[in-house]
Amino acid sequence: MTTPLTSRRPRIEDYALIGDMQTAALVGLDGSIDWLCLPRFDSAAAFASLLGTDEHGFWRIAPAAPTGAPAARAARRRYRGETLIVESEWDTASGTVRLMDFMPPREGHAPQVIRIVEGVTGTVEMTSTLSPRFGYGQRLPWIFDESGRTAAVSGPDALWLDAPAPGADKDGAVQHRFTLTAGARVAFALSWQPSHAPAPEVPDADAALAHTSAFWQEWVGQLVYDGPYREAVVRSLITLKALTHATTGAIVAAPTTSLPEELGGVRNWDYRYVWLRDAAVTLSALLRTGYRDEAVAWRRWLLRTLGGDPHNLQIMYRLDGRRDIPERELPWLPGYASSSPVRVGNGAVDQLQLDVPGEVIETLALAHEYGVARCESTESLILKLVDYVRINWRQPDDGIWEVRGGRRHFTHSKIMCWVAVDRAVHLTDQGVLDADLHELVRLREEIHAEVCERAYDPVRNTFTQSYGSTELDAALLLLPHTGFLPADDLRVVGTVDAVRRELAPDGVLVHRYPTAGRDVGMDGLPGGEGAFLLCSFWLVDALALTGRLTEAEQLFEKLLTLRSDTGLLAEEYDPHGKGQVGNFPQAFSMLGLVNSAARLQELRKAASRPVVAA
Repeated sequence: MTTPLTSRRPRIEDYALIGDMQTAALVGLDGSIDWLCLPRFDSAAAFASLLGTDEHGFWRIAPAAPTGAPAARAARRRYRGETLIVESEWDTASGTVRLMDFMPPREGHAPQVIRIVEGVTGTVEMTSTLSPRFGYGQRLPWIFDESGRTAAVSGPDALWLDAPAPGADKDGAVQHRFTLTAGARVAFALSWQPSHAPAPEVPDADAALAHTSAFWQEWVGQLVYDGPYREAVVRSLITLKALTHATTGAIVAAPTTSLPEELGGVRNWDYRYVWLRDAAVTLSALLRTGYRDEAVAWRRWLLRTLGGDPHNLQIMYRLDGRRDIPERELPWLPGYASSSPVRVGNGAVDQLQLDVPGEVIETLALAHEYGVARCESTESLILKLVDYVRINWRQPDDGIWEVRGGRRHFTHSKIMCWVAVDRAVHLTDQGVLDADLHELVRLREEIHAEVCERAYDPVRNTFTQSYGSTELDAALLLLPHTGFLPADDLRVVGTVDAVRRELAPDGVLVHRYPTAGRDVGMDGLPGGEGAFLLCSFWLVDALALTGRLTEAEQLFEKLLTLRSDTGLLAEEYDPHGKGQVGNFPQAFSMLGLVNSAARLQELRKAASRPVVAA
């Protein structure tokens, strides 16, 4: 369970996720929905108090509190079984109440948030305050009653609230006050609709609850993982599915923008888009645990998005494959914990990141390995991506971490160029690709030789962040996974040990690379950041692959303790403030957990098999 707050500002891990696989909301321990973009992940937020104050939009249901007092925090909270339905319970002096929050998967209906309040014991006075502010908290809506339903309209957006009784409109907020006794239930349903469209149908809250529960239980039923960390793996997979856009097959990196990597700092980015790298690696986690439909849907998205022009590759796209993602700042939002600026859009869209073709081809090869049917268009795409690598691999790039301090010859990028060609070699060997095998092998050997010559420091026995650099990079922990060198190669073991020594002072929490404090660092930014949680899972994998399985399992179990009370992880963890930082929940962190659990299970099974004498 999370520890008590010392201020009214919720910690990032005090939020739980609900969603309908087209957008998502964050629900706090105080019963407040403080973030919701409608109708899509990358739409403007109607509730944005997460990045500001109550003035920027929220919807809170909680036991009534004295005027001016903060809402009470729930005493208990959990997901209802293996679903995306959140249950929060409050114990008051007069009784106990339970709040169920969820978003039904859309099947021809408008996006909906449904909140059902139940009396558990005694009698409890409750309040609901709905205060939408469209345009990321900037626009006050026109609120009116129509046939017993409350509408909140601003420009192109309309919200429709269905409640047991009409609410009172006060200062742009719809307020309800009601009493719950043991066994009583009150349901609230909020639907979004374009403002020019007719009012949406009134949701049936109980039917929606049953349907949502059945959907998630059926989806989890496809799981093939049977290892010792099932609860953590299931919650991570449900979160990854929630970040998968149901109609396009796209996968967003996170449902939020501008949650800071350092409280009070400027490293605040918008992650509500589809990074080819993040989506590809997310697919690898889903494939390894039994989920192929998502791989097929993403492959279709990939083919539509890249079209016939992968040489004009972007690193990220919108949910529908659009390329335009201009970055701008929202000055009216002060930011989470006064961390400004708040940004929407992402300027990294125009960066050159040469590792991306490697991740994409590796995932497409993995999909083939897991039985996803061959596709001529996919084979053509792989060949074009390999050609992209052939043309560009010698260039400096911006790297996996999207630095804004100038391009370098990043070692990880070069290794992933090697991976792109290597996987193409294997697919050609298998007859999947019709390519010039001799030319592919020649290119693979050329990349390999240059990396070993220019990126390896023989004095320290480690590969470095970039050619000629003395700095290290957590992405080097992927060396044992890539197959670039054997996992027991002394250069690989030395690199893993060096990264852990220099970037993980406590041996657990791994930072991506060194930062320069108040000065501008190699990434072009001042300030620091938390430990990047995916990198710690990479360390788990690297330890396991280099023969230190027990140590890897111990590290993995330590990382599990960093999850929130609902099993979620943000992008980073602040080892000084002892809390999660960065966008939340983060696909990278959740998929890292899944992949590490699957790898540990696989290696533990292999280690326990009896050795058969020749």
